[in-house]
Amino acid sequence: MPTVSVKWQKHVFNGVEIDTEQPPYVFKCQLYDLTGVPPERQKIMVKGGLLKDDGDWESLGIKEGQRLMLMGTAEEIPKAPEKGPVFVEDLPEDEQGTAALGHTAGLVNLGNTCYMNSTLQCLHSVPELRLALKEYSAAVGTGIDPSSHSLTAATRDLFGELDRSIRPVAPVRFLTVLRSKYPQFAQQTNQGLYMQQDAEECWTQLVYVLSQRLQSVPWDEQPTNTVVKHLFGIEFKSIIKCEESGEESSESETVYTLKCHISSEVNHLHEGLKHGLKSELEKTSPILGRSTLHIKESWINKLPPYLTVQFVRFFWKRESNQKAKILRKVNYPLVLDVLDFCTEELKEKLKGPRKVYREIEDAKVGIKKKEKEGAEGVKALQNLGTSTSDENVEMADAEQAPSSSEKVNVPEPEVTGIYDLVAVLTHKGRSADSGHYVAWVKQDSGKWIEFDDEQPILQREEDITKLSGGGDWHMAYICLYKARVAPPY
Repeated sequence: MPTVSVKWQKHVFNGVEIDTEQPPYVFKCQLYDLTGVPPERQKIMVKGGLLKDDGDWESLGIKEGQRLMLMGTAEEIPKAPEKGPVFVEDLPEDEQGTAALGHTAGLVNLGNTCYMNSTLQCLHSVPELRLALKEYSAAVGTGIDPSSHSLTAATRDLFGELDRSIRPVAPVRFLTVLRSKYPQFAQQTNQGLYMQQDAEECWTQLVYVLSQRLQSVPWDEQPTNTVVKHLFGIEFKSIIKCEESGEESSESETVYTLKCHISSEVNHLHEGLKHGLKSELEKTSPILGRSTLHIKESWINKLPPYLTVQFVRFFWKRESNQKAKILRKVNYPLVLDVLDFCTEELKEKLKGPRKVYREIEDAKVGIKKKEKEGAEGVKALQNLGTSTSDENVEMADAEQAPSSSEKVNVPEPEVTGIYDLVAVLTHKGRSADSGHYVAWVKQDSGKWIEFDDEQPILQREEDITKLSGGGDWHMAYICLYKARVAPPY
């Protein structure tokens, strides 16, 4: 392949390779990555006139080291607004009504940052996390790792802007700090353009940092329980059995994500989750004194208020040296019951909250019960003190949660093992490191908003579960579920 230099305005790009087996349009796409000039605007001077999209390289006689002249105007690169975000209180009274649209602002794409924008929109939908970040201060962050503090503070400030602004917010500071903390998100092409990244990796790294910095739960009586562990931590109990000797061992661990493994037998999220709770591993057997095959089976021993589910759609493909995508359709529900995945001990603990929850639901829809049961159900409903939508008993309003300085003993609502879908992060494309990511978030009003970077789009709930895969359209990569709860009994 011949290598040429391209002069555009005051810039000279050396060492640009031309694949003569591909039409000139492909070469124009290369120049688009370098200059930002769309192919349709490009005028490239070659022998005999202008380079045509379907021209013949052989007849053009391009020589090694030849300089080509490019003319054309580049598209405007997204940048931070000069005047910054506009807040409701700064608007004239006749314009403040636009803030009541029922959803937060979008996020400006700063160049292949949709992976980050979609992650932030999903996590921003958790009011308890927003509250904890709001109370995070510089004094809290004076620790060993200043970069983690900076990222936590940047997340706090960005979430605050999303809450107040009615126009798209440019997450410039957050992106800068993220790339400083995790250099992999600053990878660039040979032409100096920032590369697309994996949204799941961004989600995992951000949650990890927040789990380290947000050390105390303002509304929890256990000061050792971190905010992230409290909100998202899933406690597993596992039994590991040697296939040859029959010896068993047990272990406990806390993770922040349930994995839905996808195979030819998996058609539904429930099947994928069940598949992911059983695995094979090689480890040394103390009895046999050598490495043997072990079977690990896991069960959930403690459930969080928010359940994060990842569809394991990407795997490393050696042939192409990139993350390939499993396009198989896997259906997922708006309401997820995880009782089947719990330990017997947890199932027993969930019986009470599930019974109270059913009684409350029965009372709400006006089902007649025995006088005593009816009175208890109405009383429980009054004690709950929260409104519900879509048959969901919401957790207490985060805005009314006590601050960290207040010491109150208010028992938390009990999880029931039943969860409602509140956010979906989707991916469109064939590789995790390319394509496009979008967030779909359920608002307090019950409406669903698609956050395609800076563009919020109203969507119908019945269309959310259609993001299940099977083609090249957007498909669920991460789902966030919120627990249905019952008052303490």
